[in-house]
Amino acid sequence: MMTMTMALGGLSTVAVAAAARPPPSPRFRVESGSSRLFYGGRVPAPGIRIGCKAVGDNRQSSLDSSVVYEGVYGPWTINSDDVREVILYRSGLLTAAASFVIAASAAFLPDDLPLSATLKQNIDFFYVLGSGGLGLSLLLIHIYVTEIKRTLQALWGLGVIGSVATYITLAQPANTNLVQYVVDNPSAVWFVGPLFAALTGLVFKEGLCYGKLEAGLLTFVIPIVLLGHLSGLMDDGAKLTLLASWMALFVIFAGRKFTQPIKDDIGDKSVFIFNALRDDEKKVLIEKLEQRKTQN
Repeated sequence: MMTMTMALGGLSTVAVAAAARPPPSPRFRVESGSSRLFYGGRVPAPGIRIGCKAVGDNRQSSLDSSVVYEGVYGPWTINSDDVREVILYRSGLLTAAASFVIAASAAFLPDDLPLSATLKQNIDFFYVLGSGGLGLSLLLIHIYVTEIKRTLQALWGLGVIGSVATYITLAQPANTNLVQYVVDNPSAVWFVGPLFAALTGLVFKEGLCYGKLEAGLLTFVIPIVLLGHLSGLMDDGAKLTLLASWMALFVIFAGRKFTQPIKDDIGDKSVFIFNALRDDEKKVLIEKLEQRKTQN
């Protein structure tokens, strides 16, 4: 069961309303004669109000910079930087999923099969590759509450540090790879677990925001597999069954991300532009929005 390291320690209580990352160095201004937040120095017209969950409009329209969406703090549009970041975010998830499935498949292959030996020899490579893909996604993930995003990133960082430390101080002296060491020594889950706590938080956010069944199931499957291995209360048959479920759900989850409109993974960009404003600019904007609400 060398793939038990790809589970995590039950930290799936991330409360996410929606997701978005502050756009890089936005140009914005708040003008006294207007109640709108202008992004990029342009004055867009009112458009579609969107929330955390997908609203089901045409996917191609999400790539059209002429489409204007009405946010909480004003209208906004999608630019090429937004599209690139969303694609990279989804690619990171796909990399993590593919790496996990390739590595985990060794648990189902006969030991005398040449492919099985090759996978086991290179399994740490897939662990590193998958961890890197997850790290990229956590860097680009769109979450309104900065503290939640930073927590997920910190968990990932702790997991990476724990993985490196375990490999150097425990796995190498035992003349084995990191993954196999964690499989043979369940207590090592404590060191790598935070990495997968971050993964659980991410899939929980996706399930909450978009109602994705596979993401919701992963939120439970991941910690159950890890805790089952850590506690020793789960037999190998049950762990293999759950591991196979994890593999299938992870592939479905990562693949379906590419079927969503780009704007879904952006969220309400006006919130992040607002958060980037100075306090006095925020105050002016809020006053204008309140005046606008009163007038309406």
